[in-house]
Amino acid sequence: MSLPAVLDRLRLPVIGAPLFIVSHPQLVIAQCKAGIVGSFPALNARPQSQLDEWLHEISEALAAHDRDHPDAPSAPFAVNQIVHRSNTRFEEDMATCAKWKVPIVITSLGAREELNHAVHGWGGVTLHDVIDDRYARKAIEKGADGLIAVAAGAGGHAGRWSPFALVAEIRRWFDGPLALSGSIATGGAVLAARAMGADFAYIGSPFIATEEARAEDGYKQGIVEGGAGDIVYSNLFTGIHGNYLRSSIVAAGLDPDKLPESSAEAMSFEGSTSAKAWRDIWGSGQGIGAIDRVQPAAELIARLAEEYAAAKVRVCS
Repeated sequence: MSLPAVLDRLRLPVIGAPLFIVSHPQLVIAQCKAGIVGSFPALNARPQSQLDEWLHEISEALAAHDRDHPDAPSAPFAVNQIVHRSNTRFEEDMATCAKWKVPIVITSLGAREELNHAVHGWGGVTLHDVIDDRYARKAIEKGADGLIAVAAGAGGHAGRWSPFALVAEIRRWFDGPLALSGSIATGGAVLAARAMGADFAYIGSPFIATEEARAEDGYKQGIVEGGAGDIVYSNLFTGIHGNYLRSSIVAAGLDPDKLPESSAEAMSFEGSTSAKAWRDIWGSGQGIGAIDRVQPAAELIARLAEEYAAAKVRVCS
């Protein structure tokens, strides 16, 4: 199956993952100008009216870039919608996305048929993130165009399955757009995702340590200094299992090796407790050992592109 046109013009087969609190227009614009999909969660724009301002800023900046660089146009951008019932802004945010005809909508924590119809109505594409084959089938049944396979080792809300198992099971029945998430932080890993059968690598944590990211310096330095051994998998903070930096858990006065279990019923994205958890307990994937400095997003993407090209030569030689 060929890719939708909006996803078939990237300079590097990478989608920048939407990072709760961290992603904002400056980072999204830098990612898109450098040739990968940039994205942000709608809930990062607070109050809700700010979402309209952000979409205006991103649309205008990318249009100006395309006018000035006709031979290297920007990649499309995406907005992440949390579909879970705790998201009380869902309807308002969807109306704002419709106003700006957002090219790509990434859906998380639930699949809604009416959302897919709405996005298709304005000419957009939907990608749904899943942690196993069962959820993948449900998403496609409800009209999603593509899938994001969130494997073990991914930052934030992560799955438990090996990327090899997850991609293989999905590709047995689905030949549409597929991105892979989980510890991808080098160009070689991007090529590996493609070799396994994914169309795109879905990269989040490395972009936390960029100059454009809306993350405090301690968070960025934690990404630079950390490695896979510094990641803790827990459902305490949002009710859904996710990966977090050990240092931030310790700083919050908790023992990362003795965290209690929580419940999915406690999940909330609008409440102050949840916002505080995401602000103070820092999400991260296991691939951060490859990140050695804070740098502009364009430099990180250029490094990934160079490594990707070198890996292809190495594999083919």
